[in-house]
Amino acid sequence: MPDLDKMFKPDSVAVVGASNSEGKVGYIILDNIVNDGFKGKVYPINPKDDEVQGLKAYKNVSDLPEVPDLVIISIPSKFVNPVVKECGEFGVKNLVVITAGFKEVGGEGVKMEEEMVSYIEKYDMNLIGPNSLGTTDCHTPLNSSFSQVMPSKGNIAFISQSGAMMVAIIDWSLTAGIGFSKIISLGNKAGTTEIELIEYLADDDDTAVVICYLESITDDEDFVRTLRKVSYKKPVIILKSGSSSAGAAAASSHTGALAGSDLAFDTAFKQSGVFRVTTMDELFDVGLAFSKCPLPTGRNLAIITNAGGGGVVSVDAMERHGLDLVKFDDKTNARLKEAVPDEGSIKNPIDVLGDAPVIRYKESLEIVLDSDDVDGLVVMVCPTASADADGIAEALVEGSKEFDKPVIAVNMGGPTFNKANDLLRDNGIPTYVFPETAVKVFDYLARFAAVQEREYDSPVDDVNDVDKEAVEAIFDKVKSEERDTLLGSEAYAVAEAYGIEAAPIKLATSPEEAGILAEEMDFPVVLKIASDKILHKSDIGGVKVGISSKEEAEEVYKEIIANAKAAHPDIVPNGVEVQKMMDSGIEVLVGMIRDRQFGPMIAFGMGGVLVNLLEDVSFKLAKGLTSSEIAEQMDDTKVIELLKGFRGEAPGDINAVKEAIVRVARLTLDFPEISELDINPIFVYEKGSSALDIKIKID
Repeated sequence: MPDLDKMFKPDSVAVVGASNSEGKVGYIILDNIVNDGFKGKVYPINPKDDEVQGLKAYKNVSDLPEVPDLVIISIPSKFVNPVVKECGEFGVKNLVVITAGFKEVGGEGVKMEEEMVSYIEKYDMNLIGPNSLGTTDCHTPLNSSFSQVMPSKGNIAFISQSGAMMVAIIDWSLTAGIGFSKIISLGNKAGTTEIELIEYLADDDDTAVVICYLESITDDEDFVRTLRKVSYKKPVIILKSGSSSAGAAAASSHTGALAGSDLAFDTAFKQSGVFRVTTMDELFDVGLAFSKCPLPTGRNLAIITNAGGGGVVSVDAMERHGLDLVKFDDKTNARLKEAVPDEGSIKNPIDVLGDAPVIRYKESLEIVLDSDDVDGLVVMVCPTASADADGIAEALVEGSKEFDKPVIAVNMGGPTFNKANDLLRDNGIPTYVFPETAVKVFDYLARFAAVQEREYDSPVDDVNDVDKEAVEAIFDKVKSEERDTLLGSEAYAVAEAYGIEAAPIKLATSPEEAGILAEEMDFPVVLKIASDKILHKSDIGGVKVGISSKEEAEEVYKEIIANAKAAHPDIVPNGVEVQKMMDSGIEVLVGMIRDRQFGPMIAFGMGGVLVNLLEDVSFKLAKGLTSSEIAEQMDDTKVIELLKGFRGEAPGDINAVKEAIVRVARLTLDFPEISELDINPIFVYEKGSSALDIKIKID
């Protein structure tokens, strides 16, 4: 990870393109640095003027009396790279390039950015940009952006790939009670990436939570493991726009058809412990909660309200988010009965009535928070004529001090609550207008607390009893024949080499060989036409089941070949495959589709002919896959109920299915040329399992 300390906490800053002309970017940046409180040395770089905004100016970076910790460049694009090179030769380690006109415009801009990257790598410099609006550290303080205003100091770090989004948020934050530790405009990400910045911020004492607006995710060979290290320390919330590169529309397998266009990002974020949100409102709502609240120890939520409707809405939202509505014990009920009039309700949600005075709120709050069964509290205030918004806010602040539990305020109104909201946020209590938002952010707090309790093993890495050479030989043969799809017998051999339990299947190229193989397998057997070009084999009479003798196998071989030639006279089949018929079991699917950025995505779900209709499937990335995530993946499907033994039926061997998932993950990690893999169905028995149909496609 690069050392970024002096990028945000420099002792000296040089501004290349500093200007005396108001309105120019170089003027605004220098003005922001000087007038927003930076205490270090500031060096304007301007080849024409001897003085800029009252400061001595220098012609070039190399003319400076010292190597500056940070250089900000805002000059026409054609002059940028010579300055970047000069900075490297002079020993500068941190650059922010404001100038646009590089990769984002295409053509010559792409070449210019590539040249810039070559200098960054050669001289081991950190670079934010180009095409960046700059960076701000509210604690240093250093505003090296061309935002109009300096944001308020706080503990939220905001990384944005959109400069326009960044300045809009800064302006909005001044009235929304949001404070920042750092604000970073990524620009084109030619140098320092969002992943490196998130890693740095995880150890930043000024930052409690990292929130990001991203349009792309930088390629990282170990994205999941990298972000896990960060998300274990601090919450990371990402609003990711755009779609994934899974390419599901072109997929030919069941697994590919079930993979949504944005699935890879959802899966990667979830396995990393990163939280993905879908709107800017949600990004900052959740960020605000993490910036203010302690973490809960569970998912038990209590609600205090002076409006019954708000309580009902909250309970509905809790059900959607899987939160538990606390049932108070006798001791807590007795205490609440003393604090709440008979006309109200002491049953959670607690209704303290529309005329509730401040003392009723305070007493109820302290009683509820004192209960060991309560992990968090939402307090709602509707602006009735008798509600003292400011007094209730003071009561919340005072009453919650001795309890290390999240308290979230819902002040259902507008200007009436301005002063109260400021007081609450200044004292570590986030406030929202609507109860659904409060419930949602508590869910995020509880989920992050669970992330911190995760243990990461690596069952995929423990798979060593495999025959990679055998698989390599099979793939070499398929490639030499210019095929991209394995025959069933080849796919079985791959599964056998990786210890994936499957029904034996062998290729016969004559009726006599079919009879011999069938006899060796022990009857009954199935015969299937062997061809990667015939997709719907049963439709053309290319599959026959229940073969029970050697003689029958020989005759069926001839029949299947004849049917294939009649249906596809232009296709020469490879022969006929003979497969052992297996007893029926619970049908599941295990598959894989490869995402260009995140690698293999492993699917598990309901198998059989209805797989695409029911879409009962869950995905996980193979990289970094853990035992607990496999269990979670299985629990996310309905077929798990069958495996557990539904309505008195015999259960299936869940451990055998887990083993199949692990071995498929190992196989697809070992062989990047596998683009799709589909095992459907796998028959799961009370003891063991057997894969019936295995499809493998390679690039």
